[in-house]
Amino acid sequence: MSMILSASVVRVRDGLPLSASTDYDQSMGMQECRKYFKMLSKKLSQLPDRCTLKTGQYNINFISSLGVSYMMLCTENYPSVLAFCFLDELQKEFITTYNMMKTNTAVRPYCFIEFDNFIQRTKQRYNNTRSLSTKMNLADMQTEIKLRPPYQISLSELGSANGFAHLSVAEYKCTGKISAAPHQRLEPVTLPGIVSFVLSLLCGALNLIRGFHAIESLLQNEGEDFSYVIAFFLGTAACLYQCYLFVYYTGWRNAKSFLTFGLICLCNMYLYELRNLWQLFFHVTVGAFSTLQIRLRQPQGKSPDYNV
Repeated sequence: MSMILSASVVRVRDGLPLSASTDYDQSMGMQECRKYFKMLSKKLSQLPDRCTLKTGQYNINFISSLGVSYMMLCTENYPSVLAFCFLDELQKEFITTYNMMKTNTAVRPYCFIEFDNFIQRTKQRYNNTRSLSTKMNLADMQTEIKLRPPYQISLSELGSANGFAHLSVAEYKCTGKISAAPHQRLEPVTLPGIVSFVLSLLCGALNLIRGFHAIESLLQNEGEDFSYVIAFFLGTAACLYQCYLFVYYTGWRNAKSFLTFGLICLCNMYLYELRNLWQLFFHVTVGAFSTLQIRLRQPQGKSPDYNV
């Protein structure tokens, strides 16, 4: 008989289980699937947002959105379109019930275990297809799955140490395939990080404007020092590079951020005669604040060994 057996809600960045159905049986097949759930939860941040793992007589499907993944275990003959409609329904209810702040700051496994009530009710409906609402538009999900089918994870990939080390999620979303890419995700952006990013852009824009004014002054007065123009444009480049380091992961990222901050300080020291103390203080403080936010926003670490 085709049916959904269990479901769980997991945080993507570290694999922390937020909620799960409590009806696992103790058969050998289900025990094996628990291991697959645990292995997948550790790799969610490196996987596309829609995947399927076939494990013989069972399938594991999951979707990820806004830092949370919704996973389910069903029999191998359960329709794929119903499986992903089920997950989509869990996702909509969870997003409506809990805000992102709660899910991002949760530290205790299964802290939203009360969501299991909704999981159980929804699972019962999907296990009895006759009771499903006739208003469900399965055609939309069928079309979406046809246009962008879920990535099929093989057991050999799941068991290898480097199976998902270089998955390119962006390319998957465009083509439905996976390719190698030396890119690593960073932790979610915080409000101070957004503020530092905007202020860095502002400082870069101010330096750019002053640089063009310096060029105009240089053209009008031959005695002007061209080095001021260079200092302004170097300050612009340094501010924009801080923004880049905050958004993207690169090698030696922390060292680059400190060197960039040093360049900002040197440029402002050289421009001491053209700026008052408050302007110098603003530019240096923003540079220091951005450097701190780059340091705090580190790559996502490996998830702890939670019992999913």
